[in-house]
Amino acid sequence: MAKRIIMPKLGLTMKDGRIARWYKKENDFVKAGDILFSIETDKLTNDVESKDDGVLRKIIANVGDVVPCLDTVAILADPDEDISDLLAEISPAKKELNQTSADETAGPKEMTGKKGERINISPVAKKLAVEHGIDPSEIKGTGPNGRIVLEDVQKHIERKEKIKATPAAIKAAEKLDIDISMIEKEDRIRKEDVYKYYRDRKLDYMAEPKDERVPMSTMRKIISERMSHSWSTAPVVNYDIRVDTTRMKELKEQLKPKANITYTDMLVAIVSRVLLDFPLLNGTIDGEEMILRNYVNMGVAVALEDGLIVPVIKHSHIKGLKEISDEIKDLSYRAKNNQLLAEEISGGTFTITNIGMYGIESFTPIINQPESAILGVNAIVDTPVAINGNIVIKPLMNLSLTADHRLVDGAVAAKFLAKLKEYIENPALLLL
Repeated sequence: MAKRIIMPKLGLTMKDGRIARWYKKENDFVKAGDILFSIETDKLTNDVESKDDGVLRKIIANVGDVVPCLDTVAILADPDEDISDLLAEISPAKKELNQTSADETAGPKEMTGKKGERINISPVAKKLAVEHGIDPSEIKGTGPNGRIVLEDVQKHIERKEKIKATPAAIKAAEKLDIDISMIEKEDRIRKEDVYKYYRDRKLDYMAEPKDERVPMSTMRKIISERMSHSWSTAPVVNYDIRVDTTRMKELKEQLKPKANITYTDMLVAIVSRVLLDFPLLNGTIDGEEMILRNYVNMGVAVALEDGLIVPVIKHSHIKGLKEISDEIKDLSYRAKNNQLLAEEISGGTFTITNIGMYGIESFTPIINQPESAILGVNAIVDTPVAINGNIVIKPLMNLSLTADHRLVDGAVAAKFLAKLKEYIENPALLLL
C-alpha cells in the first residue's frame, strides 16, 4: 500500500525543515530502517529513516527545498502500484512551484560570447541578439542571477542606434574589436574614450571578477534571523574590563599534569559562581515579568565551518573544573561532528564566546536571546604595567560584556565585572 513520507516534526518549535540530501533515488528499493534523506533544522542535521519496505516511487521535495512539518516529501509504494491519487493530493502551491521551476529551466539559457565564455541569456533575448549580430558579453543582464533578458537586448540596440562618435573613435573601436555603443558618454565619443574603455576592459578581463550567489544554509539563516531579532529587541550596553591572568595561567600550568584545563574551562567555572550573586545578568524578560534563577546553564559558543552553535552546560554552577572541562570538550567535539541533541543546545541562561585564540583584543558580542547578557573573551596580551613605580610585563586580557539595559543597569554590570576580575585574578577564591 502506498505511503506518504513526511517532513518529521523533531521538536515543539520546529516549523519546517530543509532537504539537505537524498540517500535514495526514485525507483530504489527501500527497507525499513534505511536512511532515506537528511534534513537541516534549527542548527542541527538529522537523518530520516524509512519506517516501511517498498520502492521510492516519487520524490516530491528536492534537495534545497524547505518543507513544512508533516508535509509530504516523497511516496513509498509497491513497484507497480497506482499512486496517482496520492500525487493528485499534492498542494497547489507545490504544483505551482514545480511549474515555475520548469518554466525557468525550459529552453536554452546560455550562448557563447566572442571569447568563448558562456553567457546566461533567455531564449527570446538570445534570438534578438543573434538577429542583430550582438555579442551578448557586451550586455549587462538585469534578470535573476544576472541573466540577460529581452529588455536588456532592446535597450542595447536603442543605445547603439543613437550613438555619436568621431570617425577616429569609430575606426579605433573597429581596430580594437569594441562595441562603441557600450561607451557611455553624454557628448560625442572620441578616440581617447575608446582607448580608455579598452584599458578598463582589459584590466577587468585580467582580473576575472566573479560574483557567486550561494544560498544560505539553514544554520546561517537561523543565525541571521536570531541576531537581527536580538539586535532589534534588546537595547544593549557594552562594557569592557581588563584583567590580569597571571594566577590563572599559573593554575593552568599546575593542573596540566592532571588535566588539560583551558582558559575557557576556568572562565566557565568562575563566571558560573559569580552569576549567582547577580541574578539579573542570569535572568530574562518575559512580557512584563522578570525571570530570575538560582542556577546557571552556561552556553559556550563553538565555531563551525558554516556558522556558530552554542552547546549548554547545565547546572555549571555546581560542577567541578574537571567535570566542566570534560563536558566542554565532549560538546565541542560532537558539535563539530553534527552529533548534538536538541536539548543540548537549549535552556541556556548566559553565554561565553571566546575568540581570543584568533588574536582579537576587543569585540562586541550580540546577546543570545532570550538571555540578558553575553561575555566576550579576548586574547591574552603581554602588556607593560606600572607597579610601585616599576614597569613590569603582565599577561592582560580584555573581557567584553554586552547586557540588556532593560534588565541590567550600568552599576550592576560594573559590579559584576569587578567581582569577575577579583575571581580571575585570585582563582583560589573558588575554593571558598
